[in-house]
Amino acid sequence: MSRRKRLKIESDDKGEIDLTPMLDVVFIMLIFFIVTASFVRESSLGVNVPENQENQPPPETEAKNILIQVNSNDEIFFDQRRVDIRSVRSLIAQKKAENPKASVIVRMHEQSTANTYVEIADASREAKIFNVSLVPFVD
Repeated sequence: MSRRKRLKIESDDKGEIDLTPMLDVVFIMLIFFIVTASFVRESSLGVNVPENQENQPPPETEAKNILIQVNSNDEIFFDQRRVDIRSVRSLIAQKKAENPKASVIVRMHEQSTANTYVEIADASREAKIFNVSLVPFVD
């Protein structure tokens, strides 16, 4: 009779599923995803835009600078008229010929894209002006 009891006990133990290895695998996967998620970084252009200040520069210093405005639709305005991005370099070069010490000020709307700023900055560098400033612009 003791044999039958042993067989019965052994058969009950083999019918259960041990969940410990499965839990170990789940925890290892959880740790893996947490560690890899912390290394993912969003690529963006970090631009520190100064806040609006009450002390504006005198008008004579602004006259020496080349002002380019960009609205929320990425439309570029040069001397109060809308221009194409392809003509920005030549316009900057013309203004630089008039005033060799001029710097470029890009007044951009908050919702305009950084790609437009990069294109304007590249155009000014092609025109040999390396001092490009970014200031906020609100409609």
